[in-house]
Amino acid sequence: MNESSAASKTRMQKVLDVVERVGNRVPHPAVIFLILIAIVIGLSHVMFVTGTSVSYEAIVPKIAEAQSDAAKLLDDGGLTVEYRAIDAKDYKIERREVAARSLLTREGVRFIYASLIPNFMGFTAVGLMIVAMVGAGVAEESGLVKALIRKLVIVSPRGALTYILAFVGIVSSIGADAGYLVLIPLGGAAFLSLGRHPLAGLALGFAAVAGAFTVNMLIKPLDAVLVEFTNDAVAMVDPGKSIGLTANLWFSIASVVVLTFLIGFVTERMIEPRLGVYEGEKPEEGGATLSADESRGLRYAAVGMVALLAIFALLTLPAGAPLRNPDTGELIGNSPFMNGLIALIMAAFLVTGTAFGVGARTITSLTGVIKAIEKAISGLGGLIFLLLIISQFVAYFNYTNMGTIMALKLSDMLKASNIGPLPLLIGFIVVVAIIDLLITGAIAKWAIFAPIFVPLLVRLGVDPEAVLAAYRIGDSPMNAITPLNAYFALVVGFAQKYDKQAGVGTVVSLMLPYVGWLFIVWTTLFVGWYLLGLPWGL
Repeated sequence: MNESSAASKTRMQKVLDVVERVGNRVPHPAVIFLILIAIVIGLSHVMFVTGTSVSYEAIVPKIAEAQSDAAKLLDDGGLTVEYRAIDAKDYKIERREVAARSLLTREGVRFIYASLIPNFMGFTAVGLMIVAMVGAGVAEESGLVKALIRKLVIVSPRGALTYILAFVGIVSSIGADAGYLVLIPLGGAAFLSLGRHPLAGLALGFAAVAGAFTVNMLIKPLDAVLVEFTNDAVAMVDPGKSIGLTANLWFSIASVVVLTFLIGFVTERMIEPRLGVYEGEKPEEGGATLSADESRGLRYAAVGMVALLAIFALLTLPAGAPLRNPDTGELIGNSPFMNGLIALIMAAFLVTGTAFGVGARTITSLTGVIKAIEKAISGLGGLIFLLLIISQFVAYFNYTNMGTIMALKLSDMLKASNIGPLPLLIGFIVVVAIIDLLITGAIAKWAIFAPIFVPLLVRLGVDPEAVLAAYRIGDSPMNAITPLNAYFALVVGFAQKYDKQAGVGTVVSLMLPYVGWLFIVWTTLFVGWYLLGLPWGL
């Protein structure tokens, strides 16, 4: 039995090695996306000439003034911030027909020519990264990040660090995309500080942040829109039925616990053994304790954080505070505080990084702070160029309606299969996962799928909470291997910091074991939950 298991592991390692070699032989990611743009342009014209189209029911805004924001929502390229521009309650179900649009017609050529800058400026990942790096650059340059990691290593049991990072990565989705910018590089640096392979830390962070993005132990802004879309779809067959924000809370909490241990297990038993011993630059010796300057810097940073939190408490906690929703008074959900959460993250790094630098004597003037910011942002040059290309591809792909047509064709096939509720739910998870390779936005896909599958499954006696839980599973794991994830290129860049030869193939080969096991274990949890009739939430 042990020999069979060892042989199976060896075969899997060989497969992953082949994936890595093949993946790293492909051209530069910018060249790949230029090729994909050419393919989309050609294929869009073929589909247009052949009259490819599909009709469906979609969730759209009730009010005309929300139309421009809705366009962003339904064309969501994987960025979870777009939905916050409008209130989820202002939607309705509408019958629509979508036809393929060619990029080689007069209208298509005009779009290509005129949308270059809007496509790039509307690609929110660029702004998020630049703003985050304003604070992160100071924290890195002052030495705060290294000191915090060493402190974390000192106070955490060595065997628990992997699971702590996995848990923090999963719950970081409360801050939208901040986990991509903070937790993933933190994982790599933390592993390196322990003499472990930093690529394993990066993979751990990416799997936790992207692969379990739709669940949390807390209610987050994304939940408000997903729930409202579900209710609008339920109303098509049962106007008296609806679900609340906490409809998936128990399943989400259980998912966080299970996925935390799963991601940690895959990291330690599969990813690290395959990577072997790290041969790159090792951490400095003698770092088992913090120096007096570092300890003083951490105390200053703690004082700075307390002061910052006190300021934000005044801006958020009192009734009528400026960062609460001016109409409803809510703080969590559609509020200025949650919509601009990246500003708090930037300020936290900036304030604590500067305070640490003053205390540790690594920053002695305001000029030093500015230089740290400049250094951090200048390092984003190559990534910003790549995102310029990716933003055009995403915009062209959305313009052609190819993703919507493919999603609806697959969903029609599944709906016509005439199988039972549970097999249909599992098939639904698979279809969502396949489409996630092309349409990464959780909201954009649910706007399409909810009116199709929620009424169908409710008629079969399935609770809408179960349909939404199934969608959460299908939507998440593929985020870790699709190059259309706005942050995939960023992770490749992080990997190249530790391995100059790392490329797309490296990241995909690292993430495939996570993706496979996330689907197997998470779907098994879902099936068990469904069969036992456990409550999905409050």
